[in-house]
Order: sequence, then C-alpha cells, then structure tokens
Amino acid sequence: MQLAEKLHLTLIQADLFWEDKEANISMFEKKIVASPDSDIFVLPEMFNTGFTNNSESLAEEMDGVTTTWMLKMAREQNAVICGSIIILESELFYNRFIWADPNGSLNYYDKRHLFAMAGEADYFSPGKNKTILTYKGWKINLQICYDLRFPVWSRRTSQEDYDVLIYVASWPITRVHAWTTLLKARAIENQCYTVGVNRIGKDGQGFEYSGATALYDPLGEDLAITEPGKEETLHCVINYKDLMTIRKKLPFSKDQDPFLLS
Repeated sequence: MQLAEKLHLTLIQADLFWEDKEANISMFEKKIVASPDSDIFVLPEMFNTGFTNNSESLAEEMDGVTTTWMLKMAREQNAVICGSIIILESELFYNRFIWADPNGSLNYYDKRHLFAMAGEADYFSPGKNKTILTYKGWKINLQICYDLRFPVWSRRTSQEDYDVLIYVASWPITRVHAWTTLLKARAIENQCYTVGVNRIGKDGQGFEYSGATALYDPLGEDLAITEPGKEETLHCVINYKDLMTIRKKLPFSKDQDPFLLS
C-alpha cells in the first residue's frame, strides 16, 4: 500500500446515552457527517452503550447492528470508523476495539487489561493478542483504556513496530491527571503519535468523565486537546516525514533493552 504522507484524524469526544445503542449511533452519525473529510474517525470506549458490565444483554456478534452501521459509515465517508463495543464470540464476551475499513473489512483488538476495580474482569474475557494494522502505509497500534497503565504492552520494538498508538477510553475525571500524563509518556517512550479519545458526562452508575481527548506528537507535545467536560470534535493532521525526522534525530530505540512477552 502506498504511504500517505499525511493522515487526517477526527477524534470525537461526546457524552453517551446510557445503554442506549440507537441514541448513541444516531448521535455519532450526525457528528461524523458534519465533520470535514477525514481518513480515520475515532470514537470512545463502548461508544454505543457507555462503559457497562451488562454484557449479556448488550453484546453483539460481529455482524450486529453496530458493526453493520460502522461499515456503512466507513463506506459512505470513505474513511475508517473505529471505537470499542461489547462483542459475544464463542460464548465469551469481549471489550473489542472495532476497526471498520472503507474497503468493507473489519479488524479488531480485544482489551487485554480488564479493569478489575470496576468488575470488568468478572464479565469479560481478556484479549490475548496485540493488533498492529496498516492503513494507507501507516502502522497503527490499537489499545483500550486501562491498557494505558501497562507500558510493556504498547512498547514499540523492531519486531512490533508502529507509527500511531490509539487509545479509546472511558477514563474517570478523578484520575484525569494519570490519563494525560500516561498518554504523553507512551508518545515519548515509543516515539510515536499517540491518540487518546475519552468520553465526557456522567454514566448510569454515577461515574463522571472529563474527556481530555488529545493527540500527542512523538516528543510528547500536544498537537490537539479538548476543553475539559465539553462535547468537542478534534480535526488533526499527522505527518510521516515529521515522525521519521524525530526518530532519526533522536535514535533512542537503538539503545532499548530487548525483551519478549511470554
């Protein structure tokens, strides 16, 4: 695939309707259609329901209503539509990051680190594999929320190289400092563009979310960031030449410790 020198990203920070798929899908469709042309639209974690452990009644299979809508929007916008939803597969439930490509294909990543403090590990199965895919010549690593706290899982190596790291999240307002700090850290240590898309508002369990959706460059500088607590859509551009210039000027990765995950 020919490399696109620039990628246009649209990051959608929104308040979600609690466990209401129809309302959330309708809301995101309006935001997507109203946005300028983009290569990738990024939605939050469990964007069609809000973060919930009600997996048994809200899960879909991979040909369900939400993935069908995502593929439809991807085709109409000629852009990737991505975000996580609850998926049922082989009698197990997953918090699954869906990547709907305009070519009609679906790729995915299952959340590896389940948030036990909120009971997620009691209702979902952990993913076993990383997902680093290629789109328009860029290598993109998909991650979900709590994965952010575990840097080894996102470590860029010669065997698992990538250019962009994307986190979709439902990260609470009480720990927003950790969210912004760790996103910057992942960008700096991996010398990659790092995207974090978080929701806002209060969910049906009373938890509040501040957003702080952002894009950080490979030096950890914010290229775009939302105002706290406001619905906002960020339109961003990342440049491959700039990425390579930083890595060439500061070749830290040559000195990293080798390791393997077992």
